[in-house]
Amino acid sequence: MSIRLRLTLSYVLLLATILMAFGGGLYAILSYNLLTEVDQTLETRAQEVQNGATAALEVQSDPSIALFRGGFTLPSANTFATPNVYVQVIVLATGQTSRSQNLGDQTLTVSPTILGRVTAGVPVLTTITVQSVPIRLYARPLVWRDGTLGVIEVAQPLMGVYDTLRQLATLMAIGIVASLVVASALGAFLARGALAPIGRITTTAQSISRAGDLTRRLEQGKTQDEVGKLTATFNEMLGRIEELFRVQQEFVADVSHELRSPLTAIQGNLDLLRRGAEQNPEERQVALTAIRSESERMQRLVDDLLFLARADAGVQIQKRPVELDTVLLDVYRHARLVSSGVKVSLGAEDQAQVMGDPDRLKQLFLNLVDNAIKYTPGGGEVTLSLERDTQWVKVSVADTGVGIPSQDLPRIFDRFYRVDKARSREKGGTGLGLAIVKWIVDAHAGKIEVQSESGKGTKFTVWLPLMTGKGIGVS
Repeated sequence: MSIRLRLTLSYVLLLATILMAFGGGLYAILSYNLLTEVDQTLETRAQEVQNGATAALEVQSDPSIALFRGGFTLPSANTFATPNVYVQVIVLATGQTSRSQNLGDQTLTVSPTILGRVTAGVPVLTTITVQSVPIRLYARPLVWRDGTLGVIEVAQPLMGVYDTLRQLATLMAIGIVASLVVASALGAFLARGALAPIGRITTTAQSISRAGDLTRRLEQGKTQDEVGKLTATFNEMLGRIEELFRVQQEFVADVSHELRSPLTAIQGNLDLLRRGAEQNPEERQVALTAIRSESERMQRLVDDLLFLARADAGVQIQKRPVELDTVLLDVYRHARLVSSGVKVSLGAEDQAQVMGDPDRLKQLFLNLVDNAIKYTPGGGEVTLSLERDTQWVKVSVADTGVGIPSQDLPRIFDRFYRVDKARSREKGGTGLGLAIVKWIVDAHAGKIEVQSESGKGTKFTVWLPLMTGKGIGVS
């Protein structure tokens, strides 16, 4: 079932529910009001009969004696009747009855139970049937000097009320059906118009998918409604997909290039050995050294790629309390061994404890230090510092090397990005070290900053949450 059909049916069902509830309420209110009006008319007319009977009794001499002798004269029921109101008065002691002429030969008969209640002085409103005609009847006692002389019965046919209610029900049924038909057509039209932009979005998205052209975008409407926001979000998503696809292509190209270079070097040296270099000790040693170097570089590249692949897969690091100053001392000792003429020194040496993975933290600082040593000429200096405040631990690695041009700073943490690709490759870099650094910092809820100036040096600063007595200093 399409969304348009579901929207139309939902709209029609909701409207049908509202109309039926409104119609039912209107019918019930009108029925109650009409019946109440009939009851009030009957009660008023019965009171008039009571007043007339009282007046007639007052003018007769000793009406109680006349009543028992049969000489009591009831007031004419016709005086109080109308074409739609019947009146009947019954004297209990004598059975004398006065009926309005519009009753004809019919008698307003009530059950003995109702008659007993009326005789006991309790008025009764009820509905009876006379010759298949529903009649509303009000019976009350005919009272004289605190005694009940008889029964006053006033009635009115309900056919007019029922006819009115029947006509109302018919009109409401016709109106509801007509409204639902119109609402169905209007709902379908509105749903079609509302969903038309989504249809265009679907068509455009399908064409983009089939053509593989991620540079295309959906046409942005002028209105900023839900569809406009959907279009903007979809275009933003296409932009991100295009960027990710571009990065993926570059990544695959870089990986292929990085793996091809050592493989080519290894293949070349093997060919050299096959052509007779193995007979010459010096040439053989040079070739084997080159093969070993390229194999190690390829191994580092594969290890770094596996590390980042696990990171992308969402592998969580195992954190525990780590003495960061101890880790930094280990890094310092390693850096002095591989400094190659570069002076490595310690700056501030505060003690600090963080929650983290000691191996990953050591890898983080080793990458920064190795990077600093690679791009610092002999005689230069690399300085490691550790400082702490109330919430953070700040570790900095500063060098006096070649620096990084300002236009390259925003991309230095991208995978395989190199400021000087040829020189980096000569120094054995994979182009993944700073990408790994960034991931480790993020995994420890930290942040990293870089300040650099070409020809004057670079300073990387890592901020990690300090572990206090209550836990990590910041969230």
